[in-house]
Amino acid sequence: MDSHPIIASNLVKRYGGIIAVNGIDFKVSRGECFGFLGPNGAGKTSTMKMISCVSPISSGSLLVSGLDVTHNRREIKKTLGVVSQADSIDPGLDVFQNLISFARYHDLPKELAVSNTLDVLNFFGLEKYVKSTPDELSGGMRRRLLIARALLHQPSLLVLDEPTTGLDPHGRRLVWERLNYLKAQDITILLSTHYMEEAAYLCDRLVMMDKGQILAEGEPTNLIKDHAGEYIYEVQPSIGNTQNLIRDLSAIGKEVINNGYSISVFGAHSENSMDPDLFAGCQVKYRPSNLEDVFLKLTGKGLENL
Repeated sequence: MDSHPIIASNLVKRYGGIIAVNGIDFKVSRGECFGFLGPNGAGKTSTMKMISCVSPISSGSLLVSGLDVTHNRREIKKTLGVVSQADSIDPGLDVFQNLISFARYHDLPKELAVSNTLDVLNFFGLEKYVKSTPDELSGGMRRRLLIARALLHQPSLLVLDEPTTGLDPHGRRLVWERLNYLKAQDITILLSTHYMEEAAYLCDRLVMMDKGQILAEGEPTNLIKDHAGEYIYEVQPSIGNTQNLIRDLSAIGKEVINNGYSISVFGAHSENSMDPDLFAGCQVKYRPSNLEDVFLKLTGKGLENL
């Protein structure tokens, strides 16, 4: 079995004169959860669509399950379980019928289709809703149903585009736990998300994307350590004092980013490592750095505000 089920080299996607994905390179190892983190419009969904063989590549090369996506779309799709952002549940069928109908696309024998359907519904806590119509499900339940459906034919590679959108915290945590279980079963997971907590919890490695390009790649903890440092000061200056504070912090060699509503000060080694007089009249929060801070450091803008 291929040790790298996905290999992209100088991968480009154009829509007319717009370059959505601009010459990116990455490899995904078998059995890992590999993430794409970035704001809307970063190129995450375009990349996922090329991997899923629903959108052709414009140039470069892309191998999925050891096969070239340009010439082997049908064979590749057999190895994939795909959850897009679109809700493609048939409103005219109940939950059980939706999954059985989908199983036919993968030519599953009837007994296996029924068995797998019951298994995946139970796996995602939906066994009580087999006779429910889609309209009777919450938005979070529908997302869980879509992920369950993608697992019907037991794929070796799961492609999830913003899988927990619309889920409440409990539903999101349930999906996270199930995905970690699948990863332990040697299923490779490709995940796009703009939730930094989700990326940090699930991903063994990830790339940060913006404007169609990869800004950084690595393990979440290493990305945080290498780009943002272990701790950060988040400072809300007093009115009219922002520029003076930025000047004073820059003068002592601190890297500062103005968020508009607050100032992020990188390179703090301890809570008492800076002169408290610098922050006189300010509201100050000292906290561990996270992936949001990495993106802010790399682009000068935050993920949550895009």
